[in-house]
Amino acid sequence: MSKVTVVGAGNVGATVANVLAHKDLVKEVVILDIKGDFAKGKALDSYQQASVDGFSTRLTGTDDYADTADSDIVVITAGIPRKPGMSRDDLISTNAKIVTMVTRSIMEHSKNPIIIVVSNPLDVMTYAAYKASGLPKNRVFGMAGILDTARYRAFLSMALDVSSKDIQAMLLGGHGDTMVPLPRYTTVSGIPVTELIGEDELDAIVERTKKGGGELVKLMGTSAWYAPGAAAAQMVAAILRDEKRIFPCCAYLEGEYGQEGIFLGVPVKLGKEGIAELMELKLNEDEMALMNTSADAVRGVLEVYKGMDV
Repeated sequence: MSKVTVVGAGNVGATVANVLAHKDLVKEVVILDIKGDFAKGKALDSYQQASVDGFSTRLTGTDDYADTADSDIVVITAGIPRKPGMSRDDLISTNAKIVTMVTRSIMEHSKNPIIIVVSNPLDVMTYAAYKASGLPKNRVFGMAGILDTARYRAFLSMALDVSSKDIQAMLLGGHGDTMVPLPRYTTVSGIPVTELIGEDELDAIVERTKKGGGELVKLMGTSAWYAPGAAAAQMVAAILRDEKRIFPCCAYLEGEYGQEGIFLGVPVKLGKEGIAELMELKLNEDEMALMNTSADAVRGVLEVYKGMDV
């Protein structure tokens, strides 16, 4: 694979491109934005790090979809960010139109890309890209679970005073307040987290994780970008290297977890063809109830999308 396109030169998109360039895995990263000069400036600024940080990936900016031709992977970050008082779902009207237009334009110039969606509301925007692209379900999916588990692991790291590198965690469901962190699948160097922290403190960390995006919006006045950008770049790297890494990603369900016809966060195996395998965990009764609640919330937003003229 030789070319990755990032749509959207805002904070998240620019971070995806910059982190990916530093991994030195791909020949070219194209940053596309309706503000062409802005995209060119972000790409040039990032590429001027190459000799300092030691990478060879070339970055270019553009407002012309023709420059994205023959992209192997496309990361869609385009759309308006959250502002204080807004939910992810409040973004649907504007961002659904943007994501649909972007996907159709990408497909005019790239025959069979892998598309990773980052735009919010994530689960429904991934559905919009899937429908607009005509690609098989293994080649269109969303970035949310890696970010959400990163927040979960960060909070646990601070509470336990241990390296976040030693914490393994899994999180399911929609990207929002109904997401489903799974303490039963959370370990620290193989030690169940429940042996290291009290139930009340762990429950508080789970709740903070669910509202982690909103916490940052209140602090900064806009959505986060460092962690989301790095998370999306990690997905791209796993695909480029055909690593078969297992990540929680927003994937299309056709009966798994009792859900049909929606995108929802579940563990998947990522490789060169996108999703190589969708993994169905054996959830207990309480976990399945939370999963169903999360799916219902996503389905409610999906029905709003389906009622729109996009």
